[in-house]
Parts: sequence; structure tokens; C-alpha cells
Amino acid sequence: MLVAAAFALALPAPLLAAEIKIGEINSYSGLPAFTEPYRKGWQLAVEEINAKGGINGDKLVVISKDDAGKPADAVTAANELVSREGVVMLTGAFFSHVGLALSDFAAQKKMFFLAGEPLTDAIVWSKGNRYTFRLRPSNYMQAAMLAEEAAKLPAKRWATVAPNYEYGQSAVAVFKQLLSAKRPDIEWVGEQWPPQGKIDAGAVAEALAATKPEAILNVTFGPDLVKFVREGNTRGLFQGRSVVSFLTGEPEYIDPLKAETPEGWIVTGYPWNGVGTPEHDAFLKAYQAKFNDYPRLGSIVGYALMKSVAAILTKAGSTDTDKLIEAARGIGVETPFGPIVFRAIDHQATLGAFVGKTAVKDGKGVMVDFVYRDGAKYLPSDDEVKKMRPQN
Repeated sequence: MLVAAAFALALPAPLLAAEIKIGEINSYSGLPAFTEPYRKGWQLAVEEINAKGGINGDKLVVISKDDAGKPADAVTAANELVSREGVVMLTGAFFSHVGLALSDFAAQKKMFFLAGEPLTDAIVWSKGNRYTFRLRPSNYMQAAMLAEEAAKLPAKRWATVAPNYEYGQSAVAVFKQLLSAKRPDIEWVGEQWPPQGKIDAGAVAEALAATKPEAILNVTFGPDLVKFVREGNTRGLFQGRSVVSFLTGEPEYIDPLKAETPEGWIVTGYPWNGVGTPEHDAFLKAYQAKFNDYPRLGSIVGYALMKSVAAILTKAGSTDTDKLIEAARGIGVETPFGPIVFRAIDHQATLGAFVGKTAVKDGKGVMVDFVYRDGAKYLPSDDEVKKMRPQN
């Protein structure tokens, strides 16, 4: 046991002897469509972990805080979790700029941090540090998956639209880099950078149309995506044009579009009712039994995040930060999407994503023609990472 009380040996075997506290921080009030299913996912995982004996006999306890989508609030929460609550590691984060703030905090305080959702490549490469690990497939990974399909399109004139903060900037930059490498004949004819959460969708649609693109890269999500699709549909922006879109196939974002879902977009996402693997079937059954609801991609992230936490703690046999880091490097974890590995070279997990197309079925947006892409196949080599990441 990691933290065993003196009387623990006298307790019946099913009882957990002591507690291991984990700090969890996320943008619950900032983007509930994703973070509420995410919370359900990690709650289910913690329940399962403790039902099977916890962490080497100790109970896993999660203390959760809301960062409201603000880096300063996230750092304040992290300080409170470390100094007042005595957590042994930090987890979570949604927005990329928040994730980077927590990563920097972790490096300064020498605290293990497992980022769940932030997608910016900087968190494991240009601003990577030995204390930070990341679960979800990054912008580079998803861009590589999408660029693979986009390169097959006849379109040569491309325009982009993305929220004007770290995530959007990173996604556009890496997609342009990867697609241009595959298709040197492509011309980038326009960019739109609406503020996150405050898109003037009509103006954005008009500005994109004015560049006369043959294809569009979309990186908007959440309420901004709904507004963009509505105005784009109204103005005929998508007619006769290919669209490639990050995240749009995730239930969090495609479900609100309903019958307005544009058809034929190439997207990454999560077709929850069409996966059909034993690992996912077991997760789906447990999730629906507990919550009487279907999972979103956030549910997968929250669940896999806490399963990763448990695996790292169990392997480390300690709550010492250095031992946690060593345990996490190269560790394998079982997830609803199958086994993954946290790479030792850059602390990036090999969790993949589904790539497919959007369609409308029974008045609802769905993913069709989807295939799961193993994240390990869409990551740069160790030699390439060494050029991008500070070695520490």
C-alpha cells in the first residue's frame, strides 16, 4: 500500500485502508457540453477502480475544481489543491491555454500533471516538460489523420476558420504544414480568426466566400460551430465545396446541429453507437447502466484519464513525483478504444480518433464511413521530437 494506516491490517479485505488524493481541474462552467460527460466518465472509472481494490489497497479520491476556462483560475485552483488538499498529482484541463498554464505550474512546483483534453502540440513539444503528460490525440495527430483524407480531394484553393487562441492557431498551423507537404499545389487563400465563444458567423461566412475557396478547414466547435453552420447553410457557403473539420463528429458538437448538420464533411469524432469492440461494449454497458445516457467523447477522455492515473500510481507503488514520472514513461493502459501507450520520448499517449464523414439520419447528425485511426501511426519519430522538445 502507498499510504497505509497502522490499523489497516485489521480491516476486512474489501475495505480500502487509506486515501490517495488526486486533483482534477476543468472548465465545467466554460464548456459543459464536453465537461459534464467528461466528469461522468472519470466518476465511473474511479468507482470501478475502488471496487477492485483501489491503488494497491488504497482508495482513490478525486478532488475536483472548476477553472471557468481561465488560466489564472486554473493556477489558483492548482495551488489550493496542492497546498490545502495535499493532492499527489494534478489532472484534467480542457482549453489549450489553460493546459499550458497548468503545465507551467507543474514544472515550477515539480508536480505530476496528466492533461486530458488540451490539444495544442506545444504541451508535449515546444513547451513540454518532464512533469506533464497528455492523453488525447493532439492537433498534430488529428491534423495528420485529416490531411491524409484532404490530400485526396481535387481542391487546390483552401481557406481556414478557427478560434483565435492557442488551440485554433496550433490546429491551423499544423494542418497547413502537413497538407502542403502532401500537396505542394495547394494555395491558401484566406483565414478567419473569430474570438472563441463570440463568433460573428454571418460575417465570417461572407468573408470566407469572398476568397472563393474550393475547400475549407473548420476548427470552430461548440456554440460557435452551430452558428457557423447555420449561417454557412443560409448563405450556401458549403455548396460545391469540400469541408474538413476538427472534432465535428464528436457527439458534443454534432448532436446540437440536428437536421442542420452539413453532409459530407470530413471530420474526426466518436460514433459511440457504431464502435462494436469488446472494450468499448463493456464501457458502453457500464456507462449507460450508471447514467442512463449515452457517452460523448468527453466521457471517453474522463474514463481513460482516471484509468491512466490508476495504472501509473499502481506501477509506481508510490506517490513520489519522480517515481510517478518514471512509471508513466512508456506505460500501457487499457481504454475503451483499445490499448494505448504514453510515449517516453514526449509523454504523448497513442490514443487515436475516428475519422469519417458527416451525414443526417432521422433528423440527426451522425458520422458515417468512419475508421478508427491508431494514434501511434500519426506521431513524429523520436528524432523529430528531439528537435521540437526541450530535453529534460
